[in-house]
Amino acid sequence: MTAGGGKRLLGELLVARGACTAEDVERALAEQARSGGHLGELLVAMGRLDRTGLTLALGEQAGLAAVDLDAEPPAPGVVGRMDAATCSLYRAVPLRTDEDGALVVALADPANVAVLQDLSFLVGAEVRAVVAGEDAVDRALAAHWGAPAAEDMAVVIDEARTATGSLDLEDAAAMARAAPVVKLLNYILLQAIRDQASDIHLEPFEEEFKVRYRVDGVLFEVEAPPPSLAAALVSRVKVMSSLDIAETRIPQDGRIELSLGGRPIDLRVSTMPTVHGESCVLRVLDRSVVSLDLGSVGLRDDELAVVHGLMARPHGIVLVTGPTGSGKTTTLYSALNRLNEVERKIITVEDPIEYDLDGIVQVQVHDEIGVGYANVLRSILRQDPDVLLVGEIRDTETARIAVEAALTGHLILSTLHTNDAPSTITRLVDVGVPPYLIVATLEAVVAQRLVRRLCPDCRREYDPDDDVLRELGMERDELAGRTFAYGEGCEACNWSGHRERRALFEIMVMSETLRQMVLDVAPTRELRAAAVREGMRPLREAGRLAVLEGSTSVEEVLRETLLDG
Repeated sequence: MTAGGGKRLLGELLVARGACTAEDVERALAEQARSGGHLGELLVAMGRLDRTGLTLALGEQAGLAAVDLDAEPPAPGVVGRMDAATCSLYRAVPLRTDEDGALVVALADPANVAVLQDLSFLVGAEVRAVVAGEDAVDRALAAHWGAPAAEDMAVVIDEARTATGSLDLEDAAAMARAAPVVKLLNYILLQAIRDQASDIHLEPFEEEFKVRYRVDGVLFEVEAPPPSLAAALVSRVKVMSSLDIAETRIPQDGRIELSLGGRPIDLRVSTMPTVHGESCVLRVLDRSVVSLDLGSVGLRDDELAVVHGLMARPHGIVLVTGPTGSGKTTTLYSALNRLNEVERKIITVEDPIEYDLDGIVQVQVHDEIGVGYANVLRSILRQDPDVLLVGEIRDTETARIAVEAALTGHLILSTLHTNDAPSTITRLVDVGVPPYLIVATLEAVVAQRLVRRLCPDCRREYDPDDDVLRELGMERDELAGRTFAYGEGCEACNWSGHRERRALFEIMVMSETLRQMVLDVAPTRELRAAAVREGMRPLREAGRLAVLEGSTSVEEVLRETLLDG
């Protein structure tokens, strides 16, 4: 039995290879019908199949021969044809050169054959793929290439400068294809992904070209190429993201899909013309460093119970607010993960779609062709959803349709840009939602901020002085013998004193008292005071608790929160 188009079914291949039994496949298929997911991943999760067996079966399904790297190591003559950063980034091991001059590489991900074109540019020859087990690829990379050294960057920059110096600067395509330029961009991407950067900035200036990474919300500069390489690097990014490299006068947006260490990584690309050339920012979407679980986003036990209760409501609007980069999307996706069950239809409208979620219908907004939030929402309501995620309430029409959906029995999750939870009411009125509809539909507002966690390797405790306590709005007797902490800075945290982030939350659940105040058009200040009386913990108070726990520093809390909550 084969799938449409002649490709053999994965379950059939696994049984034929002896990787698992037919009964195992039947059980996994039953689970797949119940909860969705990939058949092979379900078998691995059930303990009926190992990762290597799955990889080799997927390779056979894709028409790739399997190879045992322990028995057939890379030939000595081909090890030098690909550098450590490229091998690691593409998860590829060069094995041998065929008689016709083609380079044969072993891939750990049989779905990653799209990289063969990039690799052929690098090595200057045709590249063919075979498949090997992930563990065997790891061993081969460690044995023959090791980890790419940081000091190699200077060598790669020199290679790229030399290569592009002999090219016609008007020929952007030729510069983008130059092997040293490809290698240099690979190093930049690899280093950023390993540092868990959320954004990569390529910025041309009159006298210099800057490369900066945003890690834990803070930008820092890394060793950068000379300005002469700016056009070549940006052109290479545009080639990888299928943008028009000949058009440099208007902004462009694109997407790059990579695989690193067996995990998929999306890069959202944005280019912008500047006076000194095109500036390029790549947003790194690495699912492996984001846990889409409400229990791990930073909610305290009492806050988690409130959010679980909100997600159980059959209809209404729940808004997550905060500035750009405050973790709103992660919180919403975590909520969707909790709601994602076979008996519940969930549809999202996003710009952009940051992560693919199994079992959830996701729609990408394209304003330039008329597929905006409001237009999509009108159609979605005819798709019989139970839960709708609206990426952002931007205008009156989007807000009105979201309210109508909530009134007709849908649970709506969305975001707004406001400073805190109570000021969301004013913002909704500003975008055209009358107070009586806010009262009828709004269930809660969750405001949040991200603060950096202290690095556990260089964390130091200290006794705060009275000035610090005053800035936090605390009295000394509130310390109860506890001390504050700061990050001294070490190699593990890039000398920042911080590593990773956690969220602070302010949750305002709409009570009868608050609803009446909204109808009476009460000032935001009075709404805030009433919400606090009814149990809302302001952002500053959430920050104080995090400081007292020793998980973050005073400076982080003061930077991200206001004294009046």
